[in-house]
Amino acid sequence: MSIELGHFALILALAIATVSAVGGLALWRRGPRVAQFLQQSAILQFVLVACAFAALVRAFAQSDFSLALAVNHSHSLKPMIFKISGVWGNHEGSMVLWILILVLFGAMVAAFGRNLPRPLLSLVLATQSLLTAAFTAFTVFTSNPFERVFPPPFEGNDLNPVLQDIGLAIHPPLLYAGYVGFSVCFSFAVAALISGRIDAAWARWVRPWTMLSWLFLTLGIAMGSYWAYYELGWGGWWFWDPVENASFMPWLAGTALLHSAIVMEKRGALKIWTIFLAIITFSLSLLGTFLVRSGILTSVHTFASDPTRGLVILSILAVLIGGAFALFALRAPKLRAGGLFAPVSREGALILNNLFLSTAVGAVLVGTLYPLVLDALTGTTISVGEPFFNLTFSILMAPLLLVLPFGPLLAWKRADIVAAAQRLVAAGALAIFLAILISALGGLSISLAPLGLLLGFWVAFGAIMDIIDRGRFGKLPPRESLRRIIKLPRSTFATALGHFGVGITVLGIVSTTAWESEVVTTLNPGETTAIADYAIAFDDFNEVAGPNYSAERGIFTVTDHNGGERTLAAERRFYEASGTPTTEAAIATYGFSQLYLQLGEPQADTHVLRIWYKPYITLIWLGAILMAVAGVVSLTDRRKRVGAPAQSKARRATEAA
Repeated sequence: MSIELGHFALILALAIATVSAVGGLALWRRGPRVAQFLQQSAILQFVLVACAFAALVRAFAQSDFSLALAVNHSHSLKPMIFKISGVWGNHEGSMVLWILILVLFGAMVAAFGRNLPRPLLSLVLATQSLLTAAFTAFTVFTSNPFERVFPPPFEGNDLNPVLQDIGLAIHPPLLYAGYVGFSVCFSFAVAALISGRIDAAWARWVRPWTMLSWLFLTLGIAMGSYWAYYELGWGGWWFWDPVENASFMPWLAGTALLHSAIVMEKRGALKIWTIFLAIITFSLSLLGTFLVRSGILTSVHTFASDPTRGLVILSILAVLIGGAFALFALRAPKLRAGGLFAPVSREGALILNNLFLSTAVGAVLVGTLYPLVLDALTGTTISVGEPFFNLTFSILMAPLLLVLPFGPLLAWKRADIVAAAQRLVAAGALAIFLAILISALGGLSISLAPLGLLLGFWVAFGAIMDIIDRGRFGKLPPRESLRRIIKLPRSTFATALGHFGVGITVLGIVSTTAWESEVVTTLNPGETTAIADYAIAFDDFNEVAGPNYSAERGIFTVTDHNGGERTLAAERRFYEASGTPTTEAAIATYGFSQLYLQLGEPQADTHVLRIWYKPYITLIWLGAILMAVAGVVSLTDRRKRVGAPAQSKARRATEAA
């Protein structure tokens, strides 16, 4: 019965979203009553979709195999956490999760945007309802998650074993929150274009939503990267897979949007560009949806292989994205230019930031779509792989990292680049010293690793120098400097922490790329091998039984250069329901470095063992976490809270009239 109730709730949410979209876009000038209706509608849509999602979760948790979705993607022996995550480990269920997050953000706008001008609020909520109606209609009519099976089987077909991992229980919700969160920025952009209200206040309203979405997308990408690293058993953390790129492009565009919104908020400039970025960021999120669900890609990340669904999604994208850009082309020329500023200024630095980030988005987009378009048009199959992306992205990011520390030290409108450079002398000297020292200790060779280390340290120390400079350390007594730092706005700390996280991630990427080592060998129990300064002894090999799999497990003892010992277990699992094998790597963390062991296929009377030593690899994800924490700190700044300042009584009376 709960399945039918969930299905009915989803259909009812579709009807309410459709009425809200049509009514809101047609009557947005009619005053506070329309806005109040749309606010109530947004909250009701969330309640209904949450009920539909809860019905799916209940069916999976109870192994209700009268539900076709549970039959195809669940099994009664799975641990409960993987039964629940199986709800979004497929196309239909993931679409319901997508819609749930979409209506959640709409409800948040309705709840926290009560102080927004009523016409703008009405347009934002109406646009959100339009998006909800489009994707709910797609789900109901082409990807119904509530289909029944009669008679129900005794057992399900199980979820893809690769997806039965805690990382995949966390990664999709975080990623979707980032993807879908940018829908609010898209809705604000459409509302601004329709109403003609685009000013610094608009940027202030949009910026917290952009930060919140960017925060979730950062964590989602980081979690996905770490999952691929430890679960897929190949020892890599990024592959430039088209689906990985589909999540990375909105992140780059969202980063540019954050910085562009700062200029618009502070100086009233870059209005047209900020609106364009708000549209393109969510458009790239929708492009990722199309790539994952169209069937044009074959990847562990993809959910569907039905080209009919792909055509429907493509049609939805054409209408939504095409309509938004058509509106932009119609209204953008009528927008008034913002304030003027000198090229050497904080505005100029942020524009340069946008230039490099936007070019990087274009490069990744071309490298991702060109093989697909060429194959569709000519039937020619080519591969644009890691060498292209690494070279192109490095060339674009190096100058961006070089100028990054200057931005916070430059004044608005007009600045002195020489004075900013003088304040960064200590950071530059320390960065050069450490880059040379680490390169010498790691073994000098002809590579770009020293330059990468230099840039990473430069960005990290530059962020620290920004805080030190604001506290005027060395110019004032220490107590007074500390007092000045404590009184700094939280957004200042957020900027410094975010840039510091970028530097840390760069250091992790450079270190593990330049100095990782690998050993592929064959071992039997009782034998020993070595890598870097570690000795690995193969202690035992046995078979074990899991809740829904059987496994071959190798037990190893790792001895480090100080004589410390650790016991690791690497497995090769076989899931009987699906007949699928997987590899579970053994990972030992030493400081910021890791030792990675993979047990390969048995050969005759021996075992293949693949071992990597990855120096400072955890800095990659530590930097991402620091960036996300910076987003949280920024959102706690009372000046940047989600919502809008309370309106005066006179203003409210005027709007009501």
